[in-house]
Formats: sequence, structure tokens, C-alpha cells
Amino acid sequence: MLPPDSHVHTEWSWDTVTGSMVRSCERALELGLPSLAFTEHADLTPWLIPPPIRPHLPDHFRVRLRADGVLEPPALDVEGYLACVQECRERFPDLRIFSGVELSEPHWHRPQADALLAAHRFERVLGSVHSLPEDGAHYELSVIADRPADQLLRAYLGEVLGLVESTADFEILAHIDYALRTWPSTKPFVATDFEEEFRTVLRALAGSGRALELNTKVPLPREILLWWAAEGGRVLSFGSDAHAPELVGHGFTCAAELAASCGFRAGRTPHDLWVRRDQR
Repeated sequence: MLPPDSHVHTEWSWDTVTGSMVRSCERALELGLPSLAFTEHADLTPWLIPPPIRPHLPDHFRVRLRADGVLEPPALDVEGYLACVQECRERFPDLRIFSGVELSEPHWHRPQADALLAAHRFERVLGSVHSLPEDGAHYELSVIADRPADQLLRAYLGEVLGLVESTADFEILAHIDYALRTWPSTKPFVATDFEEEFRTVLRALAGSGRALELNTKVPLPREILLWWAAEGGRVLSFGSDAHAPELVGHGFTCAAELAASCGFRAGRTPHDLWVRRDQR
């Protein structure tokens, strides 16, 4: 059986144009997924978009651009989202559906993040970093992808470490390899060149008792999973990070095989996160 998909976005995430909770459920059932979590975006950080990039933004990004070039993501309509989750639970009784949220940089926005979690009982809470600070502004990684890839990755992992070392309330660290999505195709990525930086984050994450996500948007280097186990990591989550129904569970067969080969196994029930093989 495939692992549960604990990182899915639908029409309730502001950046998801073709999302559909209903069709995502249908896709999960087609694949034989035991369960999935709709972890909609709660993006708390406004991003500064450099002038050369503004005309090339997708329409749903451009309409949210302020006169000063700052893109301020809208708040999640939690009540509407939770009502849709309940409707899908009733419509698809054979599929376990978890409510959830992906908090972007919650360690920078503790009052907003804490208030959101205090007001709603989400079953899956992801913590993530999507942007880097500079001169009082924040830049989403894709808009600064022209910078040296090595520097960008190291800066990103430094911010991820800040998130992990904080007391921000989240269960799963999402896409530790987010910076690899903008890694230039002309430059081979060698994981061991960044072993110290990855291990530092993984060690802190293991010490916090949180889970690592194996995100299937880009192939996670095998070394990172081995380092996770070596640094004491015990729990592993799988996430497609799907922003369209057809991407739910994408790459999960290979991801499960990779995780098993690195010493992880399914939890006690099909809906549980995976654990290290020597864990009970």
C-alpha cells in the first residue's frame, strides 16, 4: 500500500489555479492512497517582486501585486475550507481525509501563526520556508533564482534551521530541498557538498521531535534520508505538494521504495506517518 499523501493543495490555496478538493479525492482513490491531508497555504510573509519579473508573473499573482511591488498573499478562508473538507468526508467515506495547513515562515510571524492554530484544530500542520530576507524585504526563491545556486541553498538551509530551532508550532518540516527546485540544470547537484548544512538542520529537527517530509516535487537525494536516520530522525512524512488533482500521490511508489531502502517503514496503520524500522 502507498503511504498517505500529507501535503496537498486545492482551490482553497491562493496560488492554486486548477485545484479541486473533490477531484483530488477522486485521484487519491484511483491510486489506492489510504488517506490524504489538505494542507492549504497560510503564507504569512509578503514578498517583494523585482521590477523585471513583475510583467511575467502569472495573472493570479499579478492581481495581488501592490503599487510598491509587494505581493501579499491573502488569508486562508478557514471556515470555507473546513466546510469543504467535511463535504468531501461525507462524499468519499472510503478515503481518510485529514484537515491541515502549511504555515510559511511561522517563526517570523508568531502572533498570526499562533492565533490561527489556536482558533482551529488542524490535524496536520506543516512548517515551511519559501523566501529569504534581505534589506528589510523578503524574496521568494524563484524570483532570485539567478543568484549563485550554492549561496542560495546555504542561505535557505540557514533560514530552515531558524524555523526548526524555534518554538513555532508545527509537526512536519516541509520540503527541506525547496531550493533545489531552482537549481540550474547546467550545474550538477552534489548533496555531499552541503552535508554539514543538511545534517545541522536534520539534527535539530530530530531533536525537536518533528517529522521530515519526503517531498516528491523534485527527487529527494538519497543522502538526505540516510542523514536523517543517522542524525536520529524517527518519523517520515510523504508529500506530493500537489497543486492540481492529477499530481496527488505523484512519485509515491518510488518514494516509498527509497524510504524503505533507507530504513523506514509504514506506521501502525495505513494512515500513520512512516517511522524508522527500529522504532515500535
